[in-house]
Amino acid sequence: QVQLVESGGGLVQAGGSLRLSCAASGRSFSNSAMGWFRQAPGKERDFVAALTWGGRNRYYANSVKGRFTISRDNAKNTVYLQMNNLKSEDTAVYYCAARRTEVAGTTQDLYDYWGQGTQVTVSS
Repeated sequence: QVQLVESGGGLVQAGGSLRLSCAASGRSFSNSAMGWFRQAPGKERDFVAALTWGGRNRYYANSVKGRFTISRDNAKNTVYLQMNNLKSEDTAVYYCAARRTEVAGTTQDLYDYWGQGTQVTVSS
């Protein structure tokens, strides 16, 4: 059974930082592209960041470029999202997702596995 478990969310003041982790189990994700999405209250789930299985190619939403960094440790089957200079508009539930292929995608319909999400709240 494939499982993605996010952690690291919480409450932080504007300008602060958080690092989200997504631990994958049930199969090796070393050949899988991974992504992060987020959903704010009353809004649709949006793309945040993604990277290919080797980590060479990374993609970011314009709203987080320069502030967020996605990375992965294939030996640990874990993907991370380092979030710096957080803003109130970053408040959302953050979801980790994995594809069966090594090619990264920026739309949620491309992803095959999803975590349950972790809440990030940024106070202004």
